[in-house]
Amino acid sequence: MKLSDFKYNLPKTAIAKFPVTPRDASKLMVLNRKTQEIEHKKFSAVVDYMEKGDVLVVNETKVMQARLYGKKERTNAKIEVFVLRELNKEENIWDVIVDPARKVRIGNRIYFNDKLWCEVIDNTTSRGRTVRFNEDSGDIYSAIEKIGLTPLPPYIKREPVAKDKKDYQTMFAEIDGSVAAPTAALHFTPALVKKIEKKGIKIAKVILHIGLGTFRPVEVEDLTKHKMDSEYFEIPDDSAEIINKALIGKKNIFSVGTSTTRALESSVTAEGFVKPNYGWTDKFIFPAYDFKITKKLITNFHQPESTLLMLSAAFGDYDFVMKAYKKALKEGYRFLSYGDAMLII
Repeated sequence: MKLSDFKYNLPKTAIAKFPVTPRDASKLMVLNRKTQEIEHKKFSAVVDYMEKGDVLVVNETKVMQARLYGKKERTNAKIEVFVLRELNKEENIWDVIVDPARKVRIGNRIYFNDKLWCEVIDNTTSRGRTVRFNEDSGDIYSAIEKIGLTPLPPYIKREPVAKDKKDYQTMFAEIDGSVAAPTAALHFTPALVKKIEKKGIKIAKVILHIGLGTFRPVEVEDLTKHKMDSEYFEIPDDSAEIINKALIGKKNIFSVGTSTTRALESSVTAEGFVKPNYGWTDKFIFPAYDFKITKKLITNFHQPESTLLMLSAAFGDYDFVMKAYKKALKEGYRFLSYGDAMLII
């Protein structure tokens, strides 16, 4: 398949700027691969498609308040520092993106307040820098949480507000490390999860820390030449055991989101089971791909020509998914991170 196969017109009016309340009141479009039928539901009805013994797999990554604003030493020039990932915990070394990049050179210090500052120690890309935070700053994650702003995706054309700190975080978020939310999980509420568990569905947790590569445009027409950014993932022993037991019992594995799916499909045994694992993955899933672990997919409506749309189309069948997107636009579905959801069964 080619990049242009995933092009479609997404009006700005279809992009959700805020989530609905409660979260599980969002729309749910259900795609049945076997019958090629499309149903329109509320997200809270997702439990109706699950049966006792099925497994719901979620990503427990937590979004960092990654957007920091500081001042350059001596000149006091305002600099935005977007933290991407921790490289060395002992030495407080991080990958970041700076803006305006032309003002930030190796050796420069950027001060955020009287307790936190960083020094640029390397250039990585045109806007990318490697920085070392000061030793007496304490826990960097905690410091960022206090002074940073929510890293809303660039297509949400507004400044973050206080409410976004909670809204742009899933109820499963536990482990710091992402600069974007695993948005399919934003639709779940404690009440809905309680209902799911009461029905006999188990929840398995994995981690994939989402980086900026999620939003990086694909720049090659030939998809086989696209290279994904590496992202850290973990599949704990207990989660693998829950998933594999369900697979042996011919039960369904509901993967919540493309990030969860990439974690699962990045660690598969020769026998077709998920392997407990941790490390980095640059797995790129696009049609045609043979999914080994994921049996049902819960996802959002994604940007044109995005790797997220490509994964969805690989799972749901290209023609069927693109037809569903046209229908979603016609029916007034809300798109992207704060938008509505799709269940592919």
